[in-house]
Amino acid sequence: MKCWDKSHTLTLNVYCQTKLFPKEELFSLTNQIRRSSVSIAANIAEGCGKSLQRDCKRFFEIALGSANETEYYIILSKDLTYLKEEIYKELFSQINEVKAMLIGLIKKQLLNIES
Repeated sequence: MKCWDKSHTLTLNVYCQTKLFPKEELFSLTNQIRRSSVSIAANIAEGCGKSLQRDCKRFFEIALGSANETEYYIILSKDLTYLKEEIYKELFSQINEVKAMLIGLIKKQLLNIES
């Protein structure tokens, strides 16, 4: 699934960039942004494994919530100057692409439920 692939790539990029965060952030911001980004792909995978459309949709909605959380952490990381501007722009672009894809998947599931 393309959405899972993009979210997995985002997670790999988040891990790569957070290696450079200050050590005092290891158990706070670094941990939070990593966990929220991992949650996106994990919930997409779990949703795809469900046989009922409403269950699938629910996990895609959870993934979207994690994507929104990740987006905030990316903004915060930039504002704290932990991310360079060009890295921020790339991560911000990636997370918004994933969010748009998730919204499309949720709408598709909703249509399937209503049919």
